Amino acid sequence: MIDWLVDGAPPARLPQEVLLALCHRLVSQGFPLYRAAVFVRTLHPNVLGLGFIWQADRDAVEINEAAHEMLESEVFLQSPIRVVFAEHIELRRRLADDDCPMDFPILEDLRKEGVTDFVALPLRFLSGEVHAATFATRRAGGWRDAEIPALRRVVNAMARLAEIYANMRKARNILDAYLGPNAGERVLAGQIKRGDAQDIHAVIWFCDLRDSTPLADSMSRHEFLALLNEYFECVLGPVLERQGEVLRFIGDAALAIFPVGENPAEACAKALAAAQEALARMDKLNENRARPLRCGIGLHLGELTYGNIGTPSRIEFTVIGAAANEAARIESLCRRLGVDLLVSERVARALPAAWRSLGSHTLRGVGDKMELFTLP
Repeated sequence: MIDWLVDGAPPARLPQEVLLALCHRLVSQGFPLYRAAVFVRTLHPNVLGLGFIWQADRDAVEINEAAHEMLESEVFLQSPIRVVFAEHIELRRRLADDDCPMDFPILEDLRKEGVTDFVALPLRFLSGEVHAATFATRRAGGWRDAEIPALRRVVNAMARLAEIYANMRKARNILDAYLGPNAGERVLAGQIKRGDAQDIHAVIWFCDLRDSTPLADSMSRHEFLALLNEYFECVLGPVLERQGEVLRFIGDAALAIFPVGENPAEACAKALAAAQEALARMDKLNENRARPLRCGIGLHLGELTYGNIGTPSRIEFTVIGAAANEAARIESLCRRLGVDLLVSERVARALPAAWRSLGSHTLRGVGDKMELFTLP
């Protein structure tokens, strides 16, 4: 079993598959296993860690995500997992014994399920991090003397594999958070050299918060940071919910794209629906604000180059091209034209709607005039 773990636990390709196969092997070797769980912290803006839980009567691995707020919860503070995480020690509770200390609420639940013995073991990574694995049995008399050392050996081998999966998850989490899922996958796939790029057709989204300078001057930097986060959650949440890619934050502005597949109208429809929802959420946010926030959104359709740009030692995955610049110029006219949303003629042509033309305008740095539209 240990050799199998060291070899990568074939044919399992996911951590939950490893735990499921491991539990099956333990049971087949005579371990009276009722419940097994692995708890691993991760690096993610919203997720503190993951719990992988197998139970014999379900014979499936349940995956639970824990938010960062979990650290302050009574569930975690009164959990044996907290002790293993913090003190890096092994815990065992012989629940069949009358004098067993019931010092964690979960022990009462396990005893009600018929568990007779519970052990929580440190899952030690080479990095120095300590996570946790737990095992429970319902056999009369609990674990035998030789079984706990055997479980320790299994956990030590499993830790090597768990660390590999944890590092892979961290890398993907960080890339998703800082680059977006699409760009992150490209980087993981090896598209990391400066100049690695491809041409794409996409709807370009550019949004900008109005009057941000006086806003910033009227509050502390921490307050302004919190305000920007609220604003971006309002305007970019709808983008992400419709499979758009947020590529860059530029102060209080943001650049995003909706890649075009076979049908440009579909990408334009997603971008327009996201813009409408973003403005609706801004209205909702402003209900509780004495000083309403306003933003402009510009949508454009065009050809872009999508890839790595920068210095040899510091690069960014983004888009470049005239269409991206034009989208920013389109948005910059929102204030002058008195609207919150402007779309280019290309978007209006690709997506028939009750558009209202605002006439042709010269975009700064762009030679030809462009007809711009908004919704009634």
